[in-house]
Amino acid sequence: MDKRRLLLASQSPRRRELLALLGLPFKTDASNVDEASRSNESPAALAARLSQAKARACSVNHVVVIACDTIVAHAGQVLGKPGDADEAAEMLHRLRGSPHSVYTAITLLDKGTERSVTDVAETQVTMRAYTETELAAYVASGDPMDKAGAYAIQHRGFHPASEVQGCFANVMGLPLCHLTRHLRAWEIDPPQDVPAACQAYTGHRCAVYQSILSAK
Repeated sequence: MDKRRLLLASQSPRRRELLALLGLPFKTDASNVDEASRSNESPAALAARLSQAKARACSVNHVVVIACDTIVAHAGQVLGKPGDADEAAEMLHRLRGSPHSVYTAITLLDKGTERSVTDVAETQVTMRAYTETELAAYVASGDPMDKAGAYAIQHRGFHPASEVQGCFANVMGLPLCHLTRHLRAWEIDPPQDVPAACQAYTGHRCAVYQSILSAK
């Protein structure tokens, strides 16, 4: 196993838990970047640019930085983190019973050599027809407030999605098989069976991990 140190450029508990599934030691550090989108910028391009900015903004040297950014897009509009409960409810009303796309960009940056790679994973999510009572209770819980699109797909009480096409962990903020593929290309090989660990953690049976891991 490669001995280069890994640093996750995020303080997200969900990303920390997901990255730990690889069985590689890592530390965390996060820096603030301007997350405003640019004119005519696609959701995938926005996610890629922000993940690259987060990686470059990390001040720790001699590490391999893993930086991520997750974007939720519905009907051509980016849905960020809600500013308040009313905005969270509005987003969830908009998403209810309909499909949307979730993009997570991952950037690996070797702070010793400046070598970098960026990949964007896309997952199609269809939300179930949750009731007004369920929606209101979920908003009142406060869980939507720090999440793009105002929901956590893994929330066991709300369980918002009826169908997921693509990587489930991508919707949580860190597509593990995409990351594993690029780490292996850099001769950093996770000791764990990543697909098995991910499925055990999420409770979601994955149909796409083989194609992701074998992609060029």
